[in-house]
Amino acid sequence: MSRRPARAEQPHGSGGVTVAGDRVLTLPNLISAVRLLGVPLFLYLFLVVEADVAAVVVLAIGGTTDWVDGWIARRLGQVSRLGELLDPLADRLYILATLLAFTAREVVPWQFTAALLAREALLLGSLAVLRRHGYGPPPVHYVGKTATFLLLAAFPILLLAQTAGAVATAASAIGWGLAWWGLVLYWAAGAMYVVQAGRLVRAVRARSGGAAA
Repeated sequence: MSRRPARAEQPHGSGGVTVAGDRVLTLPNLISAVRLLGVPLFLYLFLVVEADVAAVVVLAIGGTTDWVDGWIARRLGQVSRLGELLDPLADRLYILATLLAFTAREVVPWQFTAALLAREALLLGSLAVLRRHGYGPPPVHYVGKTATFLLLAAFPILLLAQTAGAVATAASAIGWGLAWWGLVLYWAAGAMYVVQAGRLVRAVRARSGGAAA
């Protein structure tokens, strides 16, 4: 990790790598922006008008397109620094908004929500420490992406379990299976980020101590 916000590197061109650019108007960024717009739409459908079926559709689209923007960015060589911010931002907003809405409607227990929010607090603390030492956020790990995918897949299934009587039992079992695995991997990814941050901080202090000597 460099002493600045992490930039993705992708195979492309001579030398085998390209660094994320400054482009804004790209197809991946447009997809991420649309995903962000889905967050308030879901909250309106779920909490205001209680159109649960429509809310399931919005959640399902938001979850299944989680990987699309990143895949297109790598495929078309359109990796950008804005995209590196928008993609995880959309993921976190979907998870947080869904958790709070589901807790308000008692789809999930508050203990589950508290466990995920505690992990977010841990990660925010790690990011604050990294920034204090001049580092940007760590690159997204595949464990974290897998956890996000499982959680975003679990949420519409859990909501479906509340609205479909004939398949409610099966949907509940599948949804909670995905949710609990997602929670475990979410915390595992968080622990990996904390360990990585600790190593970087120790390395900075070691260099500072050597320079002082």
